[in-house]
Amino acid sequence: MSNVFSFTGAIGRDAEVRFAPSGLAVLNFTVANNIGFGEKQQTLWIRVTLFGKRAEGQLQNYLKKGQQVFVSGELTQSEYKANDGTTKTSLELNANIIDLIGKKNESSQPQQNYQSSGTGAREQAPARQTASNETFDAPYDDDIPF
Repeated sequence: MSNVFSFTGAIGRDAEVRFAPSGLAVLNFTVANNIGFGEKQQTLWIRVTLFGKRAEGQLQNYLKKGQQVFVSGELTQSEYKANDGTTKTSLELNANIIDLIGKKNESSQPQQNYQSSGTGAREQAPARQTASNETFDAPYDDDIPF
């Protein structure tokens, strides 16, 4: 891969799976990424694409509007002419990693992690664990160790 771009954001519309004439599955969705702050804040819309067997899986059922995601992959930029004749720029990401983070609309969903492997197969990483509120009964030494 010539470049890697990673970011977090909210999905702007539900993911769609389509099939190319060759039979290759293509999963598409857009992600809104806020940059800057205050009056200078703006939203970048990035089109995310996932190809092959990973696009055929159940991931589409989790990539719904409003879901927070972490996405990493190869970034490209395309230019096109809008209907009014102006030139527009589109950011597109060929995804290698898609992580579902946070909750969608305050409903509890388990965190999922889908990563690319060299074979193009989808792998589910083990669930992450949160720290518990257990206290340790170990004695504390007040001396500074250096």
